[in-house]
Amino acid sequence: QVQLAESGGGLVQPGGSLRLSCAASGGRRSEGIFRLYGISWYHQALENPRELVAAIYSDGSTEYADSVKGRFIISRDKTNNTAYLQMDSLNTEDTGVYYCMIPGMTWGQGTQVTVTS
Repeated sequence: QVQLAESGGGLVQPGGSLRLSCAASGGRRSEGIFRLYGISWYHQALENPRELVAAIYSDGSTEYADSVKGRFIISRDKTNNTAYLQMDSLNTEDTGVYYCMIPGMTWGQGTQVTVTS
């Protein structure tokens, strides 16, 4: 079974940057999985629903929420087993838990991002 693990969250001041990682594991089934199925990042603030932040699809195209356009970049490495979310110009509204997700398959456990002065 494919599993996802996020990392890279933490505490940062407004205007700062973080780079989140999402690593897939689970043997041969996880090999190149992000190229096959794509990968998405979601943000959940407090008790709000999870919202799509960014996605990269199997064809390499990307999609971003309006709130992060120009600030966040989603990417995947050559092995297509690790995905990243580069987050720049962070603001307090970016605070929350960030999850990666393979569409229709599985979620990671999330990583906390806190933006505060």
